[in-house]
Amino acid sequence: MALPIATAFSLVPVGANAHPHIFVNTGLTVIISTAGQLEAVEITWAYDEFYSLLIFEDLALDADFDGELTQQELDKLQGFDLQWSEGYEGDSYLTSNGVKLALGAGEHLLTEVSNGQITTRHRRELAQPVSADGVVFRAYDPTYYTAYTLNQGLEVSGDCKGEITPPDLNAAYSMVEELLYSMPASQTNDAYPEVGEAFADVVRLSCE
Repeated sequence: MALPIATAFSLVPVGANAHPHIFVNTGLTVIISTAGQLEAVEITWAYDEFYSLLIFEDLALDADFDGELTQQELDKLQGFDLQWSEGYEGDSYLTSNGVKLALGAGEHLLTEVSNGQITTRHRRELAQPVSADGVVFRAYDPTYYTAYTLNQGLEVSGDCKGEITPPDLNAAYSMVEELLYSMPASQTNDAYPEVGEAFADVVRLSCE
């Protein structure tokens, strides 16, 4: 079943869904000033083939089914994943000393299609630049309907670097099981636990 574009990124899975349904390979570029202030992040999302196909169907694209789009079709696709519903945080989270950092709206940078897969990139500026040292970035869907894997590159500007720590999947799945077992079966459809953060790659910035 095709997913409505405007709501695809805010769906809550039913209780039987203990695994993601959308898979997004993710890249991150961190923009840091010469003074060591974190100013913005640029995020790449490369969608799996099946979800890309659903988007093609929703927007009536790729009529010849060759997995490529004309320029007119690309223009129609541009920004499809930045139509965020109110309260949606873009599945991108930054913290400094445990405090969440506010990010601005997504600004479209790139949309391309290759071999039937959609890749986009957008930029988000910090509402207030902060020292980049010690900032932590995570990409995740709280409901774990969408799974993000940081495997499309990490670039950090200035005299800073980023270290990626993968999630402890055994611990994450154990947590899911414990949370589900502790809930009455009748509630899992309406109150599925928000476990996405446990499955997120962690990027930690450090600066000279």
